[in-house]
Amino acid sequence: MINKTPAWKYLLLALVIVAGILFALPNLYGDMPAVQISPRTGEVDPGLAEQVEATLSEAGMQGYTVRPDENRLLVLFEDEDTQLKANDLLDAEFGGRNSTALNLVPATPDWLRAFAQPMYLGLDLRGGVHFLMEVDMQTAIEKSQEKYVEEFRTFLRQNKIRFRSPFQDERGINVRFKDAAARDQALELLKFEYRDLEFEQSDAAEFFLHASMTQETQDEERRSALQQNIITLRNRVNELGVAEPIIQQQGRERIVVQLPGVQDTTVAKEILGATATLEYRMVYGTFSDWTNAEQTGRVPPNTKLYRMRDDGSPVLLQRRVIVTGDQIKDASSGIDTQSGSPAVFINLDGAGAKRMQDVSQDNIGNPMAVVFIENRVNTKKVGDEYVKERQTVEEVINVATIRDVLSHRFQTTGLDTNEARTLSLLLRAGALKAPVEIVEERTVGPSLGQQNIDRGKMSVMIGLALVLIFMALYYKGFGLIADCALVINLVLIVAVLSSLQATLTLPGIAGIVLTVGMAVDANVLIFERIREELRSGNSVQTAINAGYEKAFITIADANVTTLIASVVLFVFGTGAIKGFAITLSIGIVTSMFTAIFGTRAVVNWIYGGKRMQTLTI
Repeated sequence: MINKTPAWKYLLLALVIVAGILFALPNLYGDMPAVQISPRTGEVDPGLAEQVEATLSEAGMQGYTVRPDENRLLVLFEDEDTQLKANDLLDAEFGGRNSTALNLVPATPDWLRAFAQPMYLGLDLRGGVHFLMEVDMQTAIEKSQEKYVEEFRTFLRQNKIRFRSPFQDERGINVRFKDAAARDQALELLKFEYRDLEFEQSDAAEFFLHASMTQETQDEERRSALQQNIITLRNRVNELGVAEPIIQQQGRERIVVQLPGVQDTTVAKEILGATATLEYRMVYGTFSDWTNAEQTGRVPPNTKLYRMRDDGSPVLLQRRVIVTGDQIKDASSGIDTQSGSPAVFINLDGAGAKRMQDVSQDNIGNPMAVVFIENRVNTKKVGDEYVKERQTVEEVINVATIRDVLSHRFQTTGLDTNEARTLSLLLRAGALKAPVEIVEERTVGPSLGQQNIDRGKMSVMIGLALVLIFMALYYKGFGLIADCALVINLVLIVAVLSSLQATLTLPGIAGIVLTVGMAVDANVLIFERIREELRSGNSVQTAINAGYEKAFITIADANVTTLIASVVLFVFGTGAIKGFAITLSIGIVTSMFTAIFGTRAVVNWIYGGKRMQTLTI
């Protein structure tokens, strides 16, 4: 009997090995420090690269490379000191319309970068900050119900039903009526118009109608709030200029945010957790009306009492909002040319511009106020328990007389420089649909990340070396073939992770170490089966064939059960567990290929055509 492998199998094995080496190769080149310049809106200015080069040349910097990369510009440097100096310089020069960020860019040659990229490194290997944020779903429901108050008022007026002003409490929206007939008529019309609400009647001191969101509507609102917050947080991170961030849902109320390379958690927390927005309202009455309302506590209908930020004086504003932060399409900070004070330049969308134009046209000569709104979550210790206290701060930052018809673009003053810059960023990124609270925070320094990488490499190398030595000593020539398969298996794991652009984490390295130990299990089963066949008196070629044929079912069973476990870990696990499951799954598949298909091809090539009486195994 002669064991032969078809030529096409050798060709396939060679192609897989060559492809694996090519896709794994970028990981050997390491990273280069770089400054990433990304436009805040639109695309990269065609002349930006030349301007950057001119700026760096004038500053006397050398040893840098400017390279376009999708919708951003990368400036690569040879050392981190030059990178830090250049970042400060470029941020001061081009930071207005662009965001600059420190980044690590693969030093892969151009010919290789055209089709292969290295693996991403996770937070625990690269360094950065990790936030676990919880969305305040109760506030999301309350904010969603607020819109019905104004809608009910408009709807009932259009249908000429007499009522008293709707208001909201913990039960939902409440409307008072003078008699039961008006309430019953309103109930019939509202039920038909608002089918996502549940209605109840009450005949206490007055005739009441109570409306609340159905459970299905509330669940949908919670899902919407979570997804909207994820989009907003992603926009804010983009404004911060963080390279390769991870923002994803965890559970039904939480969001994970990982910012590689960011070490200053203070700025990141302020931007991510802030819920600041603006509202524009018309001013009601005069100063005497305001002070009278403050002193007596009697506020005129359809108005609300606010306080000025600068001196705390009262001011009455109309309840009806002209424009909200949701209708702001773009915003930027700068200096007001007339007063020299910091300003936020607002650009409205179509609906907001039309609304602003209509209101300002009818109110030329009347004052309009800008309300700054911020939701805060404070945690206080009451006894032995920590209690979350939610607070909404509403302050009037500016009152100005409308001198002309306003439309798409205008400006708002009344903030200091930092507040103007932060508010413009938040308005560009959009407002959070519901407040978020950071419930978990971790910071991984770059030195610790490098230490994790070094220790991970060391663990892989030590595990690999021990397995290689054992197999070579115990199984002689067959052991050396298994060693070659093990090395190729490691290369293929790295190649697959790189081609998938997967993120390698510390648990992922643990999965690779485990795979190194498990990968030779298949070869051990095959080799032991060959030894049993030889002891039974079979010929060398028959023993080799039987070893691979009869051990296959056992190998498949063992690997499939482990693969099922790793799939379950990936589906139900989070973050670090998923990283472990991915590398373990890839390792199982590649080890099956190299241990069974690869080693058999090599064994047949070396021993298949020989007539041998004994076999050293």
